[in-house]
Amino acid sequence: MEVEDQLPLHEATFFILLSLLPGINHGYGIMQDVAALSNGRLKLSTGTLYGALKRLLELAWIERIDDPAAAGRRERKIYRLTDLGRRITAAETARLEQVTAVAQQRAVAQQRALALQQP
Repeated sequence: MEVEDQLPLHEATFFILLSLLPGINHGYGIMQDVAALSNGRLKLSTGTLYGALKRLLELAWIERIDDPAAAGRRERKIYRLTDLGRRITAAETARLEQVTAVAQQRAVAQQRALALQQP
């Protein structure tokens, strides 16, 4: 599978992957982290989150692992990025950086053009 063929990612998918970039997390933790990473702009419902996690598991971008802190408690579902998931996240980050650079160049060009039009 070519990584670039998977891009662009949906915003929620990208934020879920970003949430798992530092390490493992459980569903509720991912929901909280996505909200924090997006400055509260993106609040995932439980259905949206678990639907996305199911799809990411099927794509092998993430994997479910045993909860190392579960000793004697009900085991939570813990997720982490796979190598493919890390490559997808890096490729989307690079794509967004390139889009941002183009947008900034255009904004500067527009400002210059407007300044030349002023008497």
